[in-house]
Amino acid sequence: MSIKALLFIKLSLLLLNNVPCNSWGIVGNPLAHFHPCKGHDNIIGSFESGRPPGDENQYNIHIGEALPVNSRINIKFNADSTLTLSSPDYARVTSHHDGSFSIRFFKKGPDSGVGFKVRGPVDGVTVPYITSLVINEEEYCNETNVGVIDTLILGVRDTAEYHSPKPNAPTCGRRIIKHTELITSGSPTKPGDWPWHAAIYRYERNSLLYKCGGTLISKTLVLTAAHCTTIRGEPLLPEVINVVLGKYNLFGGDISSQEKEVFQVIVHQEYNASSLNNDVSILKLKTEALYDDYVQPACLWDPSVLNKINGQQIFGTVVGWGFDRTDKLSTQLTQAKIPMVSEVACLRSNGEFFSKFLNEYKFCAGLKNGTSACNGDSGGGFVVFVPDTADDTSPEAPGSWYVRGVVSVGVSRSDANICDPNELTLFTDLAKYRHWIQAHMN
Repeated sequence: MSIKALLFIKLSLLLLNNVPCNSWGIVGNPLAHFHPCKGHDNIIGSFESGRPPGDENQYNIHIGEALPVNSRINIKFNADSTLTLSSPDYARVTSHHDGSFSIRFFKKGPDSGVGFKVRGPVDGVTVPYITSLVINEEEYCNETNVGVIDTLILGVRDTAEYHSPKPNAPTCGRRIIKHTELITSGSPTKPGDWPWHAAIYRYERNSLLYKCGGTLISKTLVLTAAHCTTIRGEPLLPEVINVVLGKYNLFGGDISSQEKEVFQVIVHQEYNASSLNNDVSILKLKTEALYDDYVQPACLWDPSVLNKINGQQIFGTVVGWGFDRTDKLSTQLTQAKIPMVSEVACLRSNGEFFSKFLNEYKFCAGLKNGTSACNGDSGGGFVVFVPDTADDTSPEAPGSWYVRGVVSVGVSRSDANICDPNELTLFTDLAKYRHWIQAHMN
């Protein structure tokens, strides 16, 4: 080892020994790494968090390829931007009228690759993301990663608030949008009133047809009826099912709907297509739902919440695009509030029908006045509002919505193959399937 090296090591040790053990050290801002172009791990972005407001919307890109002389890189962004090369020794950059940039190499690039800094507009908030990156006429950014660092932009934060939550108050089953007007049964709701309700579609003869309702219970799980996801008792292929979250209009666009492909169809192992016993299934989505004003999960029924509605008759709400009084599918999401009915009352109302299907794994609900699950959908949820404070019946009471049942089967009309709104409806009792559902949630 050389004398210079020994002197350097000795000097370093002396300096380290003179640093007090309880002193503060200067630590740089943390770096977050990301891939702006999916599928190309050699293109890496690095973002330094913790910069001052107005100086956050910038990041560095490194392309880990040694590019020969006369190479050309064309780059496009989704917002106004400034591009600065990490070194001017081998290339120069030019901007164009369409907002794109060209990097031309007058020398061979470094073996370690090339880099540049991207900076957004002067607002300091808008991040310009790469939408196209062409190296020597080959597109490297067919699948972009727009928005990947948006959550890391802190902006100006000069005020903070804290509101202590109610003890043990759940975060599920809560509306984000608050509407002031009351909604009557059977009438159109408002977008965001039922953010956990899902629309289930099925591909048939090259067409996507609406079939059933469902209830979102986590970012990847939708609860529905087994008869909605099977044919002759056998599960449908995931590829033929499509789920839309946050949907309000049955036909046409929505404010903020999310279309999801299905990864797995989970039908209860003891489902019987003839008797409709164990009529419950779970759709596992390929990608996670994004929770927003129009998409939120419902709470899974927990017997302990009965303590908060002690002594009250349980009313639930069914929603969907079911048949209205004109025997047509509703074009907008409607709701119907109905009470749970005792087994005795259910059998008395139509013993010939309900004696075939009613058992300990189903419950009966309805009003027999034209307000029934016909106003909702097969597979949709029977959701019950539970206040945060026990026995709080005030109109503005805070609380959560719990999915208590799934629409299973109802009495058909004698003159049409649709359910009779003047009859009660049977629901799959989710209290009996809580452990089965939780096993798949975990």
